[in-house]
Amino acid sequence: MATPGEWLAGARPRTLPAAISPVLAGTAVAVYDGGAVWSKALLALVVSLALQVGVNYANDYSDGIRGTDADRVGPMRLVGSGRATPAAVRRAAFTAFGVAAAAGLVLAVTTAWWLLVVGLVCVAAAWFYTGGSRPYGYLGLGEVMVFVFFGLVAVTGTAYVQTETWQLPALDAAVGIGAIACAILVANNLRDMPTDRLSGKLTLAVRLGDERTRGFYVLLLALAAVALVGVALTTSWWALVALVYAVPAARGARVVVGGARGPGLIPVLQSTGVAELLYGLGLLVGLAIAA
Repeated sequence: MATPGEWLAGARPRTLPAAISPVLAGTAVAVYDGGAVWSKALLALVVSLALQVGVNYANDYSDGIRGTDADRVGPMRLVGSGRATPAAVRRAAFTAFGVAAAAGLVLAVTTAWWLLVVGLVCVAAAWFYTGGSRPYGYLGLGEVMVFVFFGLVAVTGTAYVQTETWQLPALDAAVGIGAIACAILVANNLRDMPTDRLSGKLTLAVRLGDERTRGFYVLLLALAAVALVGVALTTSWWALVALVYAVPAARGARVVVGGARGPGLIPVLQSTGVAELLYGLGLLVGLAIAA
């Protein structure tokens, strides 16, 4: 039976910056607009964190029952290691999705009912990433899901539930956050390329190959900088405080471009996650100063 520490590890807490950062960025735009509603920002954070934990447990369950995690390089997986039963991990996933749904329901009631549809689509996207008979994560579409749901939807949604308006700065910030979130997944899939190829998991990294995947990682980090300039042009140059993300991002890029493989890429996941967190936090600090 898995210990509480192993269940915590199975939730993959190092991925949580990808859930916190979009909320920081969306709230930054709301603060600049003068429409920040901190209770709604907190609810949006609960939704984002619960979805991230849910998708992590769902991936653990689905990859585990398929045997994809049999020879894993990265962190321990509950099902693949045999430390927890598939049914228990599936329950954990849907418990997390339930928490996200409850917080999302409150946001929908206090903002707009159509947000319920958005929430249902988000949960479905989280489950079918590696779940179902034809998981899209096995078809090279994982990065698209991350960009759309942990970038565009999460950032613009966080800004909208607070201001109830659609704003160009939120879209620019969403592109930047989404690009870095994609870079995290690209680094993860670059690390797992050998085992994914053997198990038939055709991630984007497997489809692109080693060299082009490394180039794609760097391109995504550069796109985040371009998007940040877009935010600055439509709000204030104080938004460029978020350029602090470039410090850990450059560290990750050096390792990726340097040709690291397997376990050597694990630090890249951490540095890229820190980069995304600094991007969102930098936007919040910069736009709060400018407001």
